[in-house]
Amino acid sequence: MSAPPTAPVAPRTGYRHVLAVPEFRALFAAHVLSLLGMVVSEIALSVLVYDLTASPLMSALAFAVGFLPYALGGTLLAPVADRFPARRVLVVCDLVCAACVAVMVVPGTGVAVLLVLRCGVAVVSPVFSGTRMATLADVLGDGDAFVLGRSLIRIVSQSALLVGYGTGGLLLTVVSPRHALLITVGTFLASAALLRFGTRRRPARRRHREDGGGTLVLLRNRRVLVLLLVFWVPAMFLVFPEALAAPYSHTLGAGSTGLGLLMCALPVGTIAGELFAGARLGAGTRERIVLPLLCLALVPYLGYALAPGLWPSLLLLALAGACSAYTLGLDQWFVRAVPEGLRGRAMTLLSAGLMTIQGVGMALAGVMAEVMGVRAAVVAAGVVGTVCCVGLAVGCRVTESRDGAARDMTGR
Repeated sequence: MSAPPTAPVAPRTGYRHVLAVPEFRALFAAHVLSLLGMVVSEIALSVLVYDLTASPLMSALAFAVGFLPYALGGTLLAPVADRFPARRVLVVCDLVCAACVAVMVVPGTGVAVLLVLRCGVAVVSPVFSGTRMATLADVLGDGDAFVLGRSLIRIVSQSALLVGYGTGGLLLTVVSPRHALLITVGTFLASAALLRFGTRRRPARRRHREDGGGTLVLLRNRRVLVLLLVFWVPAMFLVFPEALAAPYSHTLGAGSTGLGLLMCALPVGTIAGELFAGARLGAGTRERIVLPLLCLALVPYLGYALAPGLWPSLLLLALAGACSAYTLGLDQWFVRAVPEGLRGRAMTLLSAGLMTIQGVGMALAGVMAEVMGVRAAVVAAGVVGTVCCVGLAVGCRVTESRDGAARDMTGR
């Protein structure tokens, strides 16, 4: 049974207008459930592996292994997002995750199998994320409503960094890791049900015979490539303080409380910036501030050169997070630049690249901190990252001009 057709979104949009669309509410609720399931499964699996091995290394590996298959899944499975109907892809991804976690619950499942199953969940994650983002454009259109819908999805994801792991930790004081994983199975199944019965069935964007070279087509499009890099490159440098929060907190003598505050400051700034830009700024203004905020995003990290204490450090991180509000206008540019038939693949590629590059950034932060110290590594991220962002801003201007000239010449 398909959901009734979605009513057009009003030209003047805001978060309330977007949430008033029934199909978006189903997508949004499914995102919350699957995100909750992912967070709880990460914590529960890490604790379960530690219980089975008494090895901190294996416990950390159970957590980290979830990042590794993103590039593989995003590269090999990206065509799936456009070859098959989006609703089917989303439901199947949720069912695959539920099945993988269900096997984890079985008593006697070995550590090696647990890690393989964790990889299975991670492999399908970029396909799910990319297909969901492309579906947002189908549900809300590719204008301002899409931008605000994406913003709400990001805000929930950032909020999960603040409360998700704490909630998961509290849950494990009440139930065993395997029982917590059983709850996760339920969240994935509930998400699948919401997507199946709360969203419309739409045909695949591209047929099998039309599919050749789709990813190469995207990467050969200079405008799309530059915009992908604008999403990816700043994210690689932004994670430096997060990756180095533990040693930096120790340097400040701030203890576990300081560590928690340092981990929260960047997400808090990001959420505040997103909410302000989404609720208070118009679509045109959000696009105009993309390049200025992009160039400023990593400048606060230069303040680490002054050896700031805990509270000034928190302010610097919050400012850097607030500058991430440029992503709202960037979302509009990206969906406008990508051909509709390749939208699912493009969003999958974006999601997989973003997760992968953040993992690379965390590893790079550790290497640089070993060589030059924690503060110097963050300052270096600010310097090199700002130079890269300025270069990308220039690239955005150049490709925008060429894009506009091409449209004028073809009359499109």
